[in-house]
Amino acid sequence: MLIIKRHNTDPYFNLATEEYVLKNFDENSFMLWRNAPAIIVGKHQNTLAEINVDYVKKNNIPVVRRLSGGGAVFHDLGNLNFTFIQTGRQETLIDFRKYTEPILEVLQKIGIDAKFEGRNDLTIGGRKFSGNAEHIWKNRVLHHGTLLFSSHMPNLAEALNADPLKFEGKAIKSVRSRVTNISEHLKEKLEVTDFASLIQDHIIEKHPESRIVELSEQDHKNIYELVLSKYNTWEWNFGYSPNYNFRKLIRTEKTGTIEFDLDVHNGIILHIKIFGDYFSKFDTEDIETALTGIAHSEKVIREKLSAFIIEDYFAGLTLDELLEGLF
Repeated sequence: MLIIKRHNTDPYFNLATEEYVLKNFDENSFMLWRNAPAIIVGKHQNTLAEINVDYVKKNNIPVVRRLSGGGAVFHDLGNLNFTFIQTGRQETLIDFRKYTEPILEVLQKIGIDAKFEGRNDLTIGGRKFSGNAEHIWKNRVLHHGTLLFSSHMPNLAEALNADPLKFEGKAIKSVRSRVTNISEHLKEKLEVTDFASLIQDHIIEKHPESRIVELSEQDHKNIYELVLSKYNTWEWNFGYSPNYNFRKLIRTEKTGTIEFDLDVHNGIILHIKIFGDYFSKFDTEDIETALTGIAHSEKVIREKLSAFIIEDYFAGLTLDELLEGLF
């Protein structure tokens, strides 16, 4: 087994690395890695329905879609991620218990009674500290999981505090669980990097044939190309979302009430209707027409609406306030 050393904390690069290793390495592999603050959404999720858009925008938090299914998670440097990539027979590839067992064994060694519960979770005292997901490619499986070690819980809660009333659709919604950090249950102080070393040593103990390797310069170049073509694109992270209906109501003292109703397919606004008790100089159908057929993306919509004097269509409203109603 290859134990691939990972140093980068860029979430786009790290998610791209998993796909690259899955599809370009022949040997079984294991990786430990961390991300700077980021939200990672499941492959089949509606990104906008999973995140607190205002918080994400204010704190400039990257949002990245992964290859595997499951729910959205918040990463920071207090969260350790682990990845197994292995080749096998199709009927034996999906095995959540197999790939989480080494983590439980390490925790038992340091006196923490952790358990596997439900479909894919690891818990301590009934509280979740690890969610796991898998992706199959040909005869290869990518299993990865989070390990909340010393994550900042308020940030986790705020980043994923999406408004459930805005969206209607068939996307897979995240199920929020009571969570805990591993560090809260330690008998002796341990840093997240020390915990990573314990896991790596345990993997080597279980697989004595393992060898530690680094990604080559060519690997890095290829991964960065995958970042640019996929993992750092709006099309993958937002446009790939399943079809959804979006509805939001805003109210300002100067303008009154405005309701936005959008029908979005593959990230593109197919239909939009704007209602409210606002006053306008020109018919707001001009705005609806301008926004039809474009991406449900703040950047794209801002560029499109910059050609309009917004106050002519919504008395007393600014462009920024209008954009708030569309996300």
